[in-house]
Parts: sequence; structure tokens; C-alpha cells
Amino acid sequence: MNAQWQAFLESRSAIIGEDGLVRFENSGTGQTLALYDLSHLGLIRLSGEDAADFLQGQVTNDIRELTPDRCQFNGCCDPKGHLLANFWAFRRDGDIFLQLPGNMLPSLLKRLSMFVLRAKVAVTDASDDLVRIGVAGEGAEALLGSLIPEPPAGPGGVTHTRGLTLVRLPGDRPRFEIIGEAPAVEKLWEQLSSRAAPTDSACWALLDIRAGIPTVYPATAGAFIPQMINMQLIGGVSFQKGCYCGQEIVARTQHRGTLKRRMYLAHIATDRPPAAGDELFSPSAEHGKAAGVVVDARPAPEGGCDALVMVQIPCFEADDIHLGDSEAGPKLEFRDLPYALEG
Repeated sequence: MNAQWQAFLESRSAIIGEDGLVRFENSGTGQTLALYDLSHLGLIRLSGEDAADFLQGQVTNDIRELTPDRCQFNGCCDPKGHLLANFWAFRRDGDIFLQLPGNMLPSLLKRLSMFVLRAKVAVTDASDDLVRIGVAGEGAEALLGSLIPEPPAGPGGVTHTRGLTLVRLPGDRPRFEIIGEAPAVEKLWEQLSSRAAPTDSACWALLDIRAGIPTVYPATAGAFIPQMINMQLIGGVSFQKGCYCGQEIVARTQHRGTLKRRMYLAHIATDRPPAAGDELFSPSAEHGKAAGVVVDARPAPEGGCDALVMVQIPCFEADDIHLGDSEAGPKLEFRDLPYALEG
């Protein structure tokens, strides 16, 4: 975490855990207008004249469509088409930034650096260089608009003003991320916190879950091809761009229609949210195989937890999936994703 920003948060009674997550004694629930620190997310910077061309050959999406006014969901695969990481990409001051969970940064940083060779690009950890905060909830757009000219109007939009980069993210409520140097973000936090409740950083992931946005963690790195976790449905895969590692498998899966597993949104009546990679059970599953795995899960303010799960399609259709390794575990209650699934 940026040292100046850390001192600022601690002066505002923030509690910073060893996991990098920020907590507040009187945290909001995220149900209303909420303000989040996002320092637990890692940030990779790609700079240099070859940055875009280099990245184009490494990722699932078309970097040519990553412009200063548009962000992009993206992923990096192994030769078998399995995701090693996924991330949000955006441009700022001529550089490209990739944002992903902090514990995923070292492996992606190492992998990208391996392929630089003679390309004129520098790949560095920028997590402590820029401060990132989020604001979400009804009234978020109006609040930002009262402080900053022209915040992004729709999901995926990006604006730059007063040393700040504003990114509008998809979700079930207006949601923005703000990136900048510590002094500028400190000033904005003071203004926002007069109306938005400072809320534990961990609650931000729940907004991703409800938006149907998957996150790859160390426990699930290499476990999914992009279509298994709906990345093609949320603009995370381009089927028109050139080659990248794993592209042949990803394209073949799409064009042959051979997908047997996909991601769904579920509610689970448990006080202990499962971890990413935890297995699921269904009597309808293929013999000897788990019905699927948890992609991500977080406590829900109304009780229990909400989760994204990747499961065998027949098990979802049978509606008999349970957490754990038997029918004794709590049954998953499936809910609608905010986007349409392919047929």
C-alpha cells in the first residue's frame, strides 16, 4: 500500500489487516452509498512504445480496442487455453495498467516479463504508485458529478480529469473506481465520505459477484477456459484478434459449441462462505466427478453468502447442487445473472 495513503487511512480510523484489506469500525454494509479502499488489488504497469503490441500477443481480448476512454476485461491463458489470471485493463498517461487480486500479481508479472525479450516495453509492479478507491450505490453518479466534471456515463467508460482516472464498472448499482496520486485521492475521499459510508474493502468483491464478473485466484489458476466462467459474455474475449497463448483451444470451444460447464450466480444459506476452488456436489454429476467448483463467494448483507459457481450444465438444469461433497451440504439457490446466457 502507498505509504502516504496508508497514513491517511489510519488517521481516519481505518484498520489495515495483514491481507491488505481495509476495515472500518463503523463500516457501511454496502447496501446504500458506499466508499471503498481498493489497495488490496494489485496493479501492473506496461510502459514503452511496444506495450500495446506486446500485450496483444499475450491476452484474450483485443488491445487495439483499449482506448483512453474505454476499459477492458481481459485474461491470460496457458497453451491449453486455461486462464492463469484475469484482470481489468485501462490506459493512463500513455501507459497500460492491469488490475487483479494482489495475490495474483506476482505470477502474472513473472509470466509477462518472460516474454518481453527485445520488445520496447517495461512491465512493473505499480501497486504502490497509484491509489485506488471505489464508490458505489444509488446516488454515486450524482455525487461524483457534483465534485468532478463528467464522470463516465456508462459501464466500461473512462474519463481523466484533475490528475484522476475514473472508471465506470458494471454492476447492479452505479459503480466507479477512481485512480490517482495520493494527494488528489485524499482530497476526493474527504469530499465523498461526507455522503458515502466508508465500507470494508472485502465488500467490493460482492459487487463483482452480483455483476457476474469472475475472478481467478491462486486456487483456481489454470482451472477454467474463459467460456467456463462467461468471459465471452462480458466482453472479455475477442474472437477476431490474432493469436495469443491458448487461442486455438478457446476459439475451437466457441465455434464447436462443446461447452459442458458454465458459471452461474447462486445464494448459499451458510455463515461460512466457501473458498474459491471448493468443490460442489450433485447426484446428477458425471460419475466420480464433482458437480463444479466455487469461483468466488462473499457474505451477503441479508445473511448467507452469494457466490459465482462453475458447474456442469446438466447439474444446473437438475437444480440439485450442494456445497461440499454430499447432499448434506446446503443447497444452492440459483439467481439470475445480469446478462443473458448463450442457449
